[in-house]
Amino acid sequence: MNNPSQFYTKQKAIHQESLGRIKRQLNFSSTIRLLLFFGILGTIYATFGSWRLMIGLLIVEFSLFVFLVVRHGKIAYQRDLLKALVAINDTELKVLDRDFYDLPSGEKYHDPDHFYSQDIDLFGRGSFFQYLNRTALESGSDVLAEITKANEITGIPQKQQAIQELSTLPEWRQEFSAIAALVKTEVPATSVVQWLQGHSSFIPKVGRKGAIGFSILSLVALVLYFLNVIHGGFVIGWFLLGLAIVGRFVKKINMLAVHTGKIQSTFDQYYKLLAKIEAQTFESDILKEKREKIINATQKSSDVLRTFSKHLDALDQRNNILIGVIANGFFIRDILIVSQIETWIQKHKDDVAIWFEIIAFFDAYNSLGNYDFNHPTHQYPEITDTQVTLKATQTAHPLLDPAKAILNDITIDTEQFFIITGANMAGKSTFLRTVALQIVMGNMGLPVCAQKTSYTPIKLITSMRTTDSLTDDESYFFSELKRLKFIVEEIKSDRYFIILDEILKGTNSTDKAKGSRKFVDKLVNSKSTGIIATHDLSLCEAANELPQVKNYFFDARIEDDELYFDYTFKEGICQNMNASFLLKKMEIVD
Repeated sequence: MNNPSQFYTKQKAIHQESLGRIKRQLNFSSTIRLLLFFGILGTIYATFGSWRLMIGLLIVEFSLFVFLVVRHGKIAYQRDLLKALVAINDTELKVLDRDFYDLPSGEKYHDPDHFYSQDIDLFGRGSFFQYLNRTALESGSDVLAEITKANEITGIPQKQQAIQELSTLPEWRQEFSAIAALVKTEVPATSVVQWLQGHSSFIPKVGRKGAIGFSILSLVALVLYFLNVIHGGFVIGWFLLGLAIVGRFVKKINMLAVHTGKIQSTFDQYYKLLAKIEAQTFESDILKEKREKIINATQKSSDVLRTFSKHLDALDQRNNILIGVIANGFFIRDILIVSQIETWIQKHKDDVAIWFEIIAFFDAYNSLGNYDFNHPTHQYPEITDTQVTLKATQTAHPLLDPAKAILNDITIDTEQFFIITGANMAGKSTFLRTVALQIVMGNMGLPVCAQKTSYTPIKLITSMRTTDSLTDDESYFFSELKRLKFIVEEIKSDRYFIILDEILKGTNSTDKAKGSRKFVDKLVNSKSTGIIATHDLSLCEAANELPQVKNYFFDARIEDDELYFDYTFKEGICQNMNASFLLKKMEIVD
């Protein structure tokens, strides 16, 4: 069994040591560049007036300077990657100490009309999504949110295999996440795809060949000038012609540069993410299928995307005065680069959506593999097809501190309903969310917080946190009726595990008792399965008349004027309520 804490501590130390070495390399690289810069100034001073010698030496020195700049950039990237890896391990060590409230909460995915997300703290501060999510990309976060909300019960064994496999690849997962963390997103991935699909080419088809031809002639002219064959005026005229040709398209090129500048970081990191996927062999069906979508028989998808990234980087360099003016004058460089960009877009724009989808998928599934790795004591449910919908031994909510959580057992058959009573704060709501989340996690393919679980897959639907709506002018009671209506409509066409926390809370006791009992009868007759928590003890009488219904409770006892809870799930009906005691204890009433 792996020890997550030891692993993260060791990885953090390894990356910090490498980071120190890289920082020393960067300092040395900066020093060399500075010395070369002064060397260039010295060359200009020493050769001023000897133009041919000056230009020749400056070409050599500028070429060396560009090489050092590129090399420095690569070292800086390694530094940033190591910083990201250190941060990843820091985060995991904090989460293992149950400090995860600074992570993205997923609040934007909150959906009050969803089957269960509002009721089980799926999104928001302190939510399961916040605890689970390690995605580095917005698109990956979107995919992970969809996975948690999918309510999909097919292919669970295949999902389990994929998550288990990623769990065994912690270094690969961290490297993937570190690369993704360096994406500086100005534009969502979906918008990038839409822009590529809608781009209209403006450089003539002969643009690339024309640029190459013009560049060759420029080189010939420069050589002839240095050989003193032609006059410098001809070179200057040729240079101005090049600027004029580029100037004809400069407005559209500038607009293109604005767009590509916003997406350059995305492509620069995405080709590296594709390369990580291509380089890794997977055994599970889901991961193999996803990887095969980016495997090209003739050329790696990462290489194709890398080529585009280089084109975008080249266009971005036009802001450098040496490149933007000199290279355009002699080599009409912008025409050549834009022609390459547009040719690439026309050829590969339909592939980008697939590549981005695969990257987002792995970003999301890495979170699931990470969850498995962080919880070596959790167990994957045994997927069955029996009359027992859920049988869990020693189960608890995964967000509770394991040192304090009270473990419970539950076995519920298909088409059976449990009515749970109990005192306030005795553990009913926590238990409902434990069971609900276990079903959600089981359907996602995740291991669950239990010693052993067998599970016949079923979709989940809940009604636990109905609220009124001032915006829609809805009363609390009407909102609850809408939710119950939603449940009734859904169970007509599919099998659901239904979890309700108090029925008809917004009406009087007598009306509530009658209405609740009728609703229970309807649910039982619908052949659904589920749990209903209530303070209404009269509802427990349904167990005397309906064999599908059983009573369970959470107890509270008062000893020496103190209230005690054991948070244990027991068969029977609760006899000890505590509202009056708490009112008196807190000196709210006499």
